[in-house]
Amino acid sequence: MKRKNLYESNTNKKRYNELYNALYSSLCVFSNQYLENLEKSKDIVQEVFIKMWNHEILSQDQDAIKAYLYTSVRNKSLDYLKSKEYKVKSTEVDIALLESEDYFEKEVLIEEVSRLVDQALNVLPLKCREIVELSMRGHQNNQIAEELQISINTVKSQKKIAYKKLRPLLKGCYAVFLAYLLC
Repeated sequence: MKRKNLYESNTNKKRYNELYNALYSSLCVFSNQYLENLEKSKDIVQEVFIKMWNHEILSQDQDAIKAYLYTSVRNKSLDYLKSKEYKVKSTEVDIALLESEDYFEKEVLIEEVSRLVDQALNVLPLKCREIVELSMRGHQNNQIAEELQISINTVKSQKKIAYKKLRPLLKGCYAVFLAYLLC
């Protein structure tokens, strides 16, 4: 019986670490959309992960856990905005807007798509990734070539390679985005 508990404990710890590593940054950015205070956002996300660990919520499927994390971070962020501590430190915000489901769904979608894009970009070789990131920031091919001190043809060929590799990795983003638009 002890072996089973030890095994379950190690499995839960591994799953917790995987979730933490995969979602911590996105959840911090998500909370910061509400609070505009990154340090407080980090504190809130830490609290949510600790609560998740203490309540052993890891037995649920990954989508349910993700939904739990985003909802918990939103609720904790809103609770902070309603707190006396926040009201003393800042000006008023439109709590009704921040509490709306539309705002919540939009912010979750943005964070999930951003996380998926970041994961896909990390698969690319360094130079290729740099070129795509500069392109995503609005740089033209000639600006990218100049900044990275490479030829325009190299920029074009690297972008072509990158997009070919990214297309299958980002299919999930298209589905998520289309589902949001159709709702």
